[in-house]
Amino acid sequence: MLLLYIFIAVVLVNVVYFILFSKFSFLISTKFTNNDSFPVSIIVCAKNEAENLKNNIPIWLAQEHPNFEIILINDASTDDTKAVIESFAKKDDRIHTVNIENNETFWSNKKYSLTLGIKRAFNKRMLFTDADCTPASNQWLKLMTLALNREKQLVLGYGAYKKERGVLNALIRFETLMTAVQYFSYAKVGMPYMGVGRNLAYTSQLFYENSGYMSHMNIPSGDDDLFVNEAATKENTSLCFHPDSFTVSIPKTSFKTWFEQKRRHISTAKYYKSRHRFLLGLYYLSNLLFWLLAVVCLIFLDWKFPLAIIIFRLLLQYIFIGNATKLLKERDLMPYLPFLELFLVFMQLTIFISNKLVKPKRWK
Repeated sequence: MLLLYIFIAVVLVNVVYFILFSKFSFLISTKFTNNDSFPVSIIVCAKNEAENLKNNIPIWLAQEHPNFEIILINDASTDDTKAVIESFAKKDDRIHTVNIENNETFWSNKKYSLTLGIKRAFNKRMLFTDADCTPASNQWLKLMTLALNREKQLVLGYGAYKKERGVLNALIRFETLMTAVQYFSYAKVGMPYMGVGRNLAYTSQLFYENSGYMSHMNIPSGDDDLFVNEAATKENTSLCFHPDSFTVSIPKTSFKTWFEQKRRHISTAKYYKSRHRFLLGLYYLSNLLFWLLAVVCLIFLDWKFPLAIIIFRLLLQYIFIGNATKLLKERDLMPYLPFLELFLVFMQLTIFISNKLVKPKRWK
């Protein structure tokens, strides 16, 4: 019976997290009606992204906003990135360029490059994205920055991945969905802890008040989540999850490259505030224990009781996470939620062990 009680306790922890996630997943997505359009700087740091820039610069320039500039940062690229940036800059005076050369102190450091781009920006309101991120609409810029004001100085957005066939694509989009559900939900209850650089807005005032990235400049990753973890508060953070405000990126096409990308991303979590590390760790542990204990209980106990508990937990998952798939336009993942979660839990365990043994590679 002790085993069954432990299993019930783990499921109850899962239930608490599902209730937390409901704070976001049952929100209604609405457009802001405020017509005020303050000047904005779009900031993009690009390293060997010539082809993506050719595709996305025209889309950024076509945003429906009366006053904006684009800061394009060539981060010591070895392809034609610099030439592409300069070519567009000659055609449109809204584009301003920053060219970074590698040096021994800040070798391949994206935070250093972004800092120079931020200093180059003329406007106080800034919207960050990556070179491979395509806005979902021409309203992206306006929607992501309308909430920025004296009180709200940071806006968390959703950076989706393009829908393609295959298990890997479904897993990438599920992991992205669950990450967003967590950071949106925590922010909604007054505990913002991260955002994604694919779609993130904040003010230069917030950047300089927090000394930019200086407290974690030596850490290869984290220009987005570590900055948000340090600077975001209940009072200064807003959410933007209207479908027109999304960005869409090209997903990895092999497990190896995606695995390396996630190793780099996860490596920054150990620098989060202690309460965030505890809550995120408990969520992962409860998911891992659920699947392990589910198998053990079905084998060693009367299968009827464990099965009833499993069905109860999965129903709650379909209700709370399933609703989030509708909100973030990932509805096609809904039928496969348990399988994707199971796969992801053990992939994350593998990544954690791998990071303990070998340090992840730097950004590009």
